[in-house]
Amino acid sequence: MSKTREAFSFTPAEGVPPAVAPFSHAIRWGDLLFVTGQMPTDPATGKLVVGDVLVQANQVRRNLEAVLSPFGATLDDALMVRVYLAFFEDYGAFNAAYQAWFRGPLPSRTCVGVNGLALGARIEIDLIVGLREGQT
Repeated sequence: MSKTREAFSFTPAEGVPPAVAPFSHAIRWGDLLFVTGQMPTDPATGKLVVGDVLVQANQVRRNLEAVLSPFGATLDDALMVRVYLAFFEDYGAFNAAYQAWFRGPLPSRTCVGVNGLALGARIEIDLIVGLREGQT
């Protein structure tokens, strides 16, 4: 597979919230896909979804899945997940929901508490994904 760096940006019509800063939604390098941290924003409105960490995590999951979809990838293709929690007391509740996101072995993961996230979000997640042969 080519080691050419390709940048991808998506639109709300594709189920991905618009970029709010200068970045690509994903960078592909060979068989690796680096997915920019997704916030719990509604692609249709670009606004933060209101709710607890589980409500926001589910929106983040949908946003990540929308970025992965054009590549024929799913969360099960994730090699590394980085989770940023604005309130580390959300750790247990998030973990319980997170396990259901995967059908196969869980990817490696880092989860850190931070002192603030953009838009006042409770959670942000980024991914490194391994693309299999035949995936776009």
